[in-house]
Amino acid sequence: MDRADFLPPRIRDLPEFDGPFDAYRLAADGADVLFATYPAGTVIEPHHHDTDNVGVIIRGELVLVVDGVESSYGPGDWYHVPPGVTHAASFDQDTAEIELWFSAPHPTTTTTEENL
Repeated sequence: MDRADFLPPRIRDLPEFDGPFDAYRLAADGADVLFATYPAGTVIEPHHHDTDNVGVIIRGELVLVVDGVESSYGPGDWYHVPPGVTHAASFDQDTAEIELWFSAPHPTTTTTEENL
């Protein structure tokens, strides 16, 4: 997927994220916002991190496995991965999302998407 096809110029002018996937990074106080793209066939192996992650799919589909439970997310769907929780992802089609990586969990954060 070519990021330049759909992201606005202001987003493309952001610094590139230095990580295992393509993204532009917007740093904020206590959070990073990533505008990420994943080509079809991308697999992110099980891992965990200290950030409290919330994301919304804007194109394609995310297959997310959190603590052994698999869920699929399409355009407009939000997901949540709490800090320290093992998760993995795969993308069977070209996918784009906006990810918010918070440095500390919100005091009322739960693992259910109904609370996003």
